[in-house]
Amino acid sequence: MITRLFDFLTGRDAPRTDDNEDGLSLAVAALLVEAARMDETFDETERATIGHLLAAKFDLDAAAVDELIQAAEREVKHSAHYFPFTRKINQQLSEEAKTRIVEMLWQVVYADGVLDAHEDRLVRQVAGLIHVSDRERGLARQRALQILAGARKAT
Repeated sequence: MITRLFDFLTGRDAPRTDDNEDGLSLAVAALLVEAARMDETFDETERATIGHLLAAKFDLDAAAVDELIQAAEREVKHSAHYFPFTRKINQQLSEEAKTRIVEMLWQVVYADGVLDAHEDRLVRQVAGLIHVSDRERGLARQRALQILAGARKAT
């Protein structure tokens, strides 16, 4: 027991990020929540963007999305590292799907209309951890901005 606690505290043993089958949805949700919190405001626009992205990505209903976001918020508050989340993504997703996660991150950080330096750093860091190239990260950013521009025109 003491060894497990020591391993957890020193980072030798990553904490569990899930109680479900694969933990991928929680890992993605946690990164999206962290992106929203980076500028120290997690507003309704960001929350709605995360909800929409998670519902589309994992085919979830509104109740499941709310539960997932709440679980992700708890995980983010209790985790000092992105590794448990990025590890799940690396283990389970293709390169194309990883790039889509980066695009989702861009959509969240731009949801409030402003890119904070901390948000930009987070997206760069996560992209590096999940092995998305700078070029693909940049293209994902352009696609996210196009999606957001289209959504703003529609409203």
